[in-house]
Amino acid sequence: MPFTEFKTDDRLLNYDIFPKVLVKNKPARIRIRSLGARPIFESGKTYDALICALEGGKPYDYPASGDFKEIKLTCDDEGGFTVEHTFTKEQMYFIRFLDDNGKKKIDFPVYCVDEDLAGRYPLRGDLHMHTIRSDGSQTPEVVCANYRKHGLDFMVVSDHNRYYPSLEAIDFYKDVPCGLTIVPGEEVHMPDVKGVECDFHTVNFGGEYSINALTDGPAVNEKGTDKKYRSLNGECPDYMPLEEWQNKMLELAEKENAPDGVDRIPAAVFKWLYGEIRKSGGLAIFPHPTWISDVYHVPFAFWNYVVENKYFDAFEVLGGENYYEQNGFQALKYYEDRALGYDYPVVGSTDSHSSNPSNRNAFICSTLVFSAENERKALIEAIKERYSVAIDTIDENFRLVGHLRLAKYSTFLLKEYFPLHDELCKEEGRLMKQVATGTPEEKEEALKVLSLIGDRVQKHREKYFDF
Repeated sequence: MPFTEFKTDDRLLNYDIFPKVLVKNKPARIRIRSLGARPIFESGKTYDALICALEGGKPYDYPASGDFKEIKLTCDDEGGFTVEHTFTKEQMYFIRFLDDNGKKKIDFPVYCVDEDLAGRYPLRGDLHMHTIRSDGSQTPEVVCANYRKHGLDFMVVSDHNRYYPSLEAIDFYKDVPCGLTIVPGEEVHMPDVKGVECDFHTVNFGGEYSINALTDGPAVNEKGTDKKYRSLNGECPDYMPLEEWQNKMLELAEKENAPDGVDRIPAAVFKWLYGEIRKSGGLAIFPHPTWISDVYHVPFAFWNYVVENKYFDAFEVLGGENYYEQNGFQALKYYEDRALGYDYPVVGSTDSHSSNPSNRNAFICSTLVFSAENERKALIEAIKERYSVAIDTIDENFRLVGHLRLAKYSTFLLKEYFPLHDELCKEEGRLMKQVATGTPEEKEEALKVLSLIGDRVQKHREKYFDF
């Protein structure tokens, strides 16, 4: 079945455990509170419990690595407990209560992280999607609202050939109190160079100016060369007429030291445009090489060449198709490259062309970024530093691509934190859509409610992370 939401169990709905994420070697104070279910603990009674590490093995079988501590906890007047403990290894732990026969009664999971993750909050986002400004199905502001409703913390509007739709979305919500960060961007399609095709479908995530609008194309045809449509802050390189740009690419191609089997002009254009994205302050993302557009979108020889020469900042390892050849082969290639010493950051994106649930691929992938702030520059820096994991939600059971350490932590979060987080986002996204499409009275009502709840997701983070 297609993915709809991150699922949880009754334990998470019946008990509130906070904070859920602790820092290694920092004394922690954890609260366990009943949320109104039938009581399984008696106020005033003392219970035997264990604090046990998930990864150490059973202590009687693996005494060298087992990490269990026996404790006694007294139930408070609310039917809950306070647990004080200092965790010493990065991994998941259970606070396990035992019945009168010494058998497991219930587990409450928490996670301990190393110091480098302290202060880095998990932020889920999408780095590649489309609106009606190119070939998508909804307006930029509705796409943003629908994906906030789905639980995203950040996203980009990356329309084909066009940067200005992302500015529309940012401007629309600039005075709307909500927790969604909207990042400027575009999907870059450079023109042919004297008849040689050089269209890689590159993603410019967060750049301060448009790469598409540096020369002729749909954006310039529609909006002209005014910098207010071409840049976030009104500053960008001068526009180059098409012939001037083509001659520049031919000059660069003469200097490109591509091997046999790799076309020099496309390689030169690829290198140039990814360099321009970096100059703009953006994240240069290499997307969907095994998308089957008649044949694979990018030849394997070309793919190997740009990996070996480190031309891109991040690889869209998971993208917007549900057949195995795309995401399966891309994930395998990423791990093979890692084995060869090429350790580049990865992201997952929907490449969505409709934000409605009727779109089979509307929620197919996303990215979890561990960042100190939900802000464009901080997100880009965190991804470049490899604090990201790609989330595969092709079906109802999620899978992860990335470094094992972050994948283990992310698995805990997607089961124990994000179901609660996403519940908060649903109402916020619904109200954002009401602002975008409602009557004047409905818009006024939505803005009033958002002014009251617009910071609650951030407060929710601060409650569950002991940073």
